[in-house]
Amino acid sequence: MSHQVDAKRMLDDRGYSGVTIHGENPAKLLDEAVVKRITDSYYWKEQCFALNEASLCERAVEMNFIGGTYGQQKPTPFLCLALKLLQLLPTREIVLEYLHQEDFKYLSALAAFYVRLTFDPVDVYKTLEPLLGDYRKLRRRLRDGGYALTWMDQFVDDLLTKKRVCATGLRELPARSILEDLGYLEPRESPLKDEIDEIDRDSEDGARGGNGEVEEVYKNGHRRDSDDSDATD
Repeated sequence: MSHQVDAKRMLDDRGYSGVTIHGENPAKLLDEAVVKRITDSYYWKEQCFALNEASLCERAVEMNFIGGTYGQQKPTPFLCLALKLLQLLPTREIVLEYLHQEDFKYLSALAAFYVRLTFDPVDVYKTLEPLLGDYRKLRRRLRDGGYALTWMDQFVDDLLTKKRVCATGLRELPARSILEDLGYLEPRESPLKDEIDEIDRDSEDGARGGNGEVEEVYKNGHRRDSDDSDATD
């Protein structure tokens, strides 16, 4: 019962005097209607009771999909645990440990979502952009109750570029270019930069080699197919 009382107190701005995120009650970072559905859900009442930073990991390990709400606006475990994190407000070190551990991808996805909700814009970019090179597969629960395949890098890209992710309206991020111009961020190099440079070099080498072939093909002022080079006119 105290679990439900604590949740309702967290949602009551009149009685809230705890830590704020972006100047407001952390629960307000999720849509109010969604939070109401979360606190009324079976998963919240039964599976989120008395969780702490350690035991929440056990619940996150049990997850096998991400998502917002589905069916009759039923909240996913992913969203329920996101609200629980907003209630617990773990330290930055713990959040980064959730994010960077490599064994449980849905725990990493949950931490990435929490980072997007709670970190300041510069730290959001610095913390999440390295995951654009993470190609682990994720299952996403769709609004109709079905599933779709996505990848960690796509999920993180959505967090950085979209206004709504997992039934949650996200605070607007300043454009990366603006933060670069202000000196808060270094220009970002693509993780594929080395591969792209190698492809460009191969293309240039191929073009130079191709010119020699063209000269041979058009020798003596007419086209010579390489297969017919020994044939007479």
